[in-house]
Amino acid sequence: MSDYDILFAKAREFHGHVCAGIVLGTRLTIAGLRELAMNPHEHHRDLIVYMEIDRCGADAVQAITGCSLGHRSLKFRDYGKFAATFVDLKSGQAVRIAVDEKNRAKHDQMDPKEMLEHLGTVPEDEILRIQRVSIDIPENDIPGMPKHKTV
Repeated sequence: MSDYDILFAKAREFHGHVCAGIVLGTRLTIAGLRELAMNPHEHHRDLIVYMEIDRCGADAVQAITGCSLGHRSLKFRDYGKFAATFVDLKSGQAVRIAVDEKNRAKHDQMDPKEMLEHLGTVPEDEILRIQRVSIDIPENDIPGMPKHKTV
C-alpha cells in the first residue's frame, strides 16, 4: 500500500465519505509535509497549518497532520481558495500549496469515479502549485496557552 493510499484512507475515514476535496486535500497535505521534510506518519508539534477554505480538504489536512483548531495548530483564513500554508515553527520554513484550477473544466467533464481516480494519480504539477513563502506568525497564533484573552 502506498503512502497516498494509507493517508487517503485516514482522511476518508475522518471525513466520512469520498469526494474530490478529500482526494485533493490528501495530495495537498502530502506535498506540504514533503516540502518541509516532515514524515506524514508522525505527529509534528512544531507544525501550524493555515487553511484558506472551510471545505472537505480541511478535513484531510486535519486527519493527516493532526493539526486542529482545538490544539491551536490549524488556523482558518477565509480566502475561498483551496490552499493551505504549512509552517514549521522550528525551522521557520513555510510552503503554500494551492490547488491549480487550470484543468478544472476537463476534470468536471469526467465521470465522477474516473475523476476521483484521476485526481489521485495525476502528476502533482498538473493539480498543485507549490510556493515557498515567508510568514510572520502573530504571537497569539502560536500553539499553547493564548498570550491574550478577552473577557
